[in-house]
Amino acid sequence: MLQRENNKVFYKQKLNRITEYIHNNLDKKISISTLAEISHFSPYHFHRISRALLGEPIGVYISRIRIETAAKMIRYSKLPIEDIAYSVGYDAPSSLSKAFKNHFNIPPIYYRKHRHHTIKTTNIMEVSLNIKKPKILTIDNKYCLFYSMQGAYQTLDYANAWAKLWNEVKTQKLFTAGIEHIGLPFDDPNVTDDEKIRYEACLIIHKTAKPSGETGVKTLTGGAFAVFHYQGSYANFPQVYNFIFNTWLMENNYQLRDEPVREKYLNNPNKTEESKLKTEIYIPII
Repeated sequence: MLQRENNKVFYKQKLNRITEYIHNNLDKKISISTLAEISHFSPYHFHRISRALLGEPIGVYISRIRIETAAKMIRYSKLPIEDIAYSVGYDAPSSLSKAFKNHFNIPPIYYRKHRHHTIKTTNIMEVSLNIKKPKILTIDNKYCLFYSMQGAYQTLDYANAWAKLWNEVKTQKLFTAGIEHIGLPFDDPNVTDDEKIRYEACLIIHKTAKPSGETGVKTLTGGAFAVFHYQGSYANFPQVYNFIFNTWLMENNYQLRDEPVREKYLNNPNKTEESKLKTEIYIPII
């Protein structure tokens, strides 16, 4: 049993290298040979192992991340579709248009003109949100331990993720004042199928750490952020993001940077009433 768990950890670490490279290089041609080299998987078994870990072939994964990233940029930025096509790795805008229509059944120009059009069906109830006007802040780079998960946001085992991260803090003697709980929800559930949604739980730390088991180490890029303070249940996050992206962003002159949004959790959900949970939501802007 221990050997089986060690194998899982071993392959998860390698998968982290692959997905980080893909997400950071969408604007370039991504070769399978490069991914195999980065992961150190045997060339003979690379496709089989990566498919088992990702739940889909590596080529399909890359294509899906490209088209879903394009969809978010079309919806939430003012960049020309031509620029978006090149920024996510298409050799021509016509290639993006063809792939977009095949994937979502509508052309990208239609989606740009009808930003509220739902390309993936979701059920959202209207709720009253306790959310304040954002502050525009410049944030420094932040060093963190992270743990990756995949699946619908409402079904992920967050308690297990935080427990694993805090165990590393204890094991590696990383505790200091000022450790922050940050969530990176990479995917828009309006675009990405539930089983493909990616999330990283991060602890911002102030000592040098080493990757261990399923936990990794990286630096979160700083820059300008619109920081929203929201109080209420985490279950209302879909409505919070709808307000930010469909109302606030459309009414202001800011554009999104190519970084994931961040959620900073300010109190413990195990010790706090849902209505009193406090979250800062960081929207990367230019």
